[in-house]
Amino acid sequence: MIDAWVRRWVRWCALTQLALGRPAAAQRLFERLLARWPHDLHAQASRAHLLALAGRWPEAEVTYLALLEASPDDAAAWFNLGWVREQRGNDDGAAAAFERATHADARLDRAWFGLGQVLARQHRLDGAAAALKRNTELQPMSPHGWVALAHVQRARGRADEAQRIVDHLQGFEPKAAAALQRDLGPVPAG
Repeated sequence: MIDAWVRRWVRWCALTQLALGRPAAAQRLFERLLARWPHDLHAQASRAHLLALAGRWPEAEVTYLALLEASPDDAAAWFNLGWVREQRGNDDGAAAAFERATHADARLDRAWFGLGQVLARQHRLDGAAAALKRNTELQPMSPHGWVALAHVQRARGRADEAQRIVDHLQGFEPKAAAALQRDLGPVPAG
């Protein structure tokens, strides 16, 4: 009973430090919590997140891997691992993590977006288009997925599809549509 109360209290103190803009103090509290209760999943996730925010990518990756060993279906942890791997320049590892995130939660739109971005960088354009299409289905009013999808469609030689996306964006994000049109350049005559 006392252990559970102490854990809650330390967690609350750490979250308070975060709210006050003191991530280093929060990090120290999560470290203390994990020293006593190493399998506390919330503390592991929080520690990994803070390590990533501090740019301590190798430590963040190790912490996410430990978290996923204990909780292999944690879609958010898979997504975050993918993001960390992206920051480390490991696109193959990032793609694998984003894909696992989409299997754990098929509605995790940001995992589809991350997967699409990585696959596009790897010139795996069909897979990128499919992932970004799924992202736009899940987040139809967010311009980010649409813009990325238009670039992929253009790279696939489907300028007409890219132009349809510009036209679609014009209906709800005219500034994004104008910027995308500038990026894509003139529409080739068909």
